Amino acid sequence: MQTNFTESQLADPDTAVANQVLRSCVHCGLCTATCPTFQLLGDELDSPRGRIYLIKDMLETNRPATEEVVLHVDRCLSCLSCMTTCPSGVHYMHLVDHARAYIERTYRRPLAERLIRGVLGWIIPRPRVFRLALAGARLVAPLARLIPGQSMLARRLRAMLALAPANVPGPDPNEGPRLYPASGPRKARVALLAGCAQQVLAPEINAATIRLLTRLGCEVVVAKGAGCCGSLNHHMGQHTPAMTLAWTNIEAWSREIDKDGLDAVVINASGCGTTVKDYGFMFRTEPAANRNKAELISGLAVDITELLTRIGYTPTRPKPGLTVAYHSACSLQHGQQITNEPKALLRKAGFRVVEPAEGHLCCGSAGTYNMLQPDIATRLRTRKLRNIAKTKPDLVAAGNIGCITQLSGDALPVVHTVALLDWMAGGPRPEGVPCVA
Repeated sequence: MQTNFTESQLADPDTAVANQVLRSCVHCGLCTATCPTFQLLGDELDSPRGRIYLIKDMLETNRPATEEVVLHVDRCLSCLSCMTTCPSGVHYMHLVDHARAYIERTYRRPLAERLIRGVLGWIIPRPRVFRLALAGARLVAPLARLIPGQSMLARRLRAMLALAPANVPGPDPNEGPRLYPASGPRKARVALLAGCAQQVLAPEINAATIRLLTRLGCEVVVAKGAGCCGSLNHHMGQHTPAMTLAWTNIEAWSREIDKDGLDAVVINASGCGTTVKDYGFMFRTEPAANRNKAELISGLAVDITELLTRIGYTPTRPKPGLTVAYHSACSLQHGQQITNEPKALLRKAGFRVVEPAEGHLCCGSAGTYNMLQPDIATRLRTRKLRNIAKTKPDLVAAGNIGCITQLSGDALPVVHTVALLDWMAGGPRPEGVPCVA
């Protein structure tokens, strides 16, 4: 794609990267075949190629974002399926992330929208505040049907209340910084990203991860000061809060590296993993010392299934005789290009693994997307569950808390992959999983 940025525009590092991404696009349109929003809406501007044209025009003219640009960029899930499909290697993620930050700087959203986005960006990354907010939402959730009208605000409020769990787990007694020694000789020392929303919604995921890793000879540290990875803020264009959260993690893990060393930074929420692996890029313009720290952390970051494959996961229980529909989170299959490891581990653990049709399409969670774009998210959820049901599984496995939350609530239990692997290696049976003989 030909671009027409001026030399002064290209002096800005973000614009320079955008220029490189834009010039790699050859207009082939293959991305439209795997873009969830284009598949649902059929609008070229709701495809990666259409959004690329809008972003190009906005950046080249250096004008504030228009309502049209905001509409179609906001509808993007950042599922990154287009990056898997693209034969030219267009790094759409970096382009749309820059566009979102540019939108937040140049476009004034309606007051209600600013409030909702601000509240979500402030509450969710703070586990204690998020837990209190969920408890409050649980109390008023029965009143959701009384919210009148079909405005976007009304639909968003109803969606937010519908997503609030009926029961909010209390704080885990082990929550917070802690060192978990390896069982037996230590084979590796790893840091675990405890995260933000996940440790509130499903603290059992971190517990299963720690049990499994320590059993396999890993010393696990939850570092003091580490918390939210920054991805929720990052994908809403809230650049400064995202960078602050990311740097807090980098500093926390760097202290652990200096103290006793780290062999890996383990992440069991694939949305977070995609962002942490991108820290090096996010801090590319920082002073060398900071940039080097960020690049080191990105290089150490691994999804839990990558580490389990590396260190040799071994089940100890008999085969459970259960069929698992594996839902491949977009951030895992497209963002991190991890597709085989989770399925291979589940098969090794004794499960029969089936893959639903249209596995490349997003379930509609996408961070805060299911709250900010509830109509599209609901349609994608329905489509995904319909495809899962056709495989006739006993349960669903996924590697991302957002997907687990989005797909839960129907008859089938939706469980994190690591919880199933932990069970088959001596841990407790995950809640909701059918009993086996």
